Amino acid sequence: MPEIVITGIGATTPLGGDAASTWAGLLAGESGVHRLTEEWAEELPVKIAAHVKVDPSTVIERVKARRLDRSTQLALIAAQEAWQDAGLTWGTDNEVDPYRLIVSLASGIGGLHSLLNNWDAHRDKGYRRVSPFTIPMLMANAPAANVGMAISAKAGVHTPVSACASSNEAIALALDQLRLGRADIAVVGGTEATIHPLPIAAFGQMQALSRRNDEPEKASRPWDTGRDGFVMGEGSAVLVIETLEHARARGAKSYGTLAGAGITADSHDIVQPDPSGAGQYGAMQKALADSGLSASDIRHVNAHGTSTPQGDVTEAGSIRYALGDAVDRCVVTSTKSMTGHLLGGAGALETLATVLALRDRTVPPTINLENQEPGLGIDIAANASRPLPEGDLAAVNNSFGFGGANVAIAVTNANVTR
Repeated sequence: MPEIVITGIGATTPLGGDAASTWAGLLAGESGVHRLTEEWAEELPVKIAAHVKVDPSTVIERVKARRLDRSTQLALIAAQEAWQDAGLTWGTDNEVDPYRLIVSLASGIGGLHSLLNNWDAHRDKGYRRVSPFTIPMLMANAPAANVGMAISAKAGVHTPVSACASSNEAIALALDQLRLGRADIAVVGGTEATIHPLPIAAFGQMQALSRRNDEPEKASRPWDTGRDGFVMGEGSAVLVIETLEHARARGAKSYGTLAGAGITADSHDIVQPDPSGAGQYGAMQKALADSGLSASDIRHVNAHGTSTPQGDVTEAGSIRYALGDAVDRCVVTSTKSMTGHLLGGAGALETLATVLALRDRTVPPTINLENQEPGLGIDIAANASRPLPEGDLAAVNNSFGFGGANVAIAVTNANVTR
């Protein structure tokens, strides 16, 4: 089975307009959460969110942007950075065989702004004001399709949808495709842009969002006894992955190895995780088995860690069970404490952070952890970055989604080059 390496990374997030600034913000413990200034937010009980730090309208040409949903705009920005970071030329005339190139890029919700804004236009001004681009803007596979067209990917363009596990499922799908020999190189990741009154109102009605409106930077606080829900974030993260043979043949650098993935389903509740954590630790165990790793190899877990009362406790138990006695050697963090929750884009961003944590041997902190939930039994990098040891390292990133979707991605620092 071929080794799969990560050769390019890109991101646009609440902490920065690219991967480097995002990573610097994570290591520094910065928060991207802020109070919403839009007039519509004033009537809502939740008045906070985490917009991208660099608005896509300042990056993408205005006429082109009008034909793209915000989620697609973000995906194109992150994908272009990742593609160029991998040493490739953005555009259809690229240096790889397009029939050996796939895109697997997810969104949990899709073009929500395009759908709702055009409904508003129809309601207020009539059908003639509905954009003819509405459907290709709102469809969930629009981000993947636009990235695929930009790089002329012809071996497949995929859009897995599994709520907040979507982008890690996209990574897992591409990993399988490369291992099966159906492609040599893939652009993978996720994107989401749902900071809009309807989803904020809807999540708020579910009691899923934090209402710490007066302290937005402190609202996302995984494993803290004062946590009261997640914070809506937006952004995109993209990775280029390829077989080691293909990467070496073109002289590409490598951030590390995408070692394996595990997928399970709770089939328990449409929203709440199975409190036993069986599906969650099952995904982690599958990822270890798929990678040929043991629990003792795992020195870091970037947790799903949403800052919800039930979810954080369940995941801590899942990590303990999956790693057993080796859990004491593992440093756990939740970068959602800084970025908020990117929903369908979360897994890709957190896998990217996991890869960089191994490369730089530094785990970013979980900020706002002032009073830790007792009895968790995991070692959390609370409020400050934590060093990782020298030598061969492995880590896991968890993503869990509504509907009971569980995906764990395992990465190692094998094959790292500069």
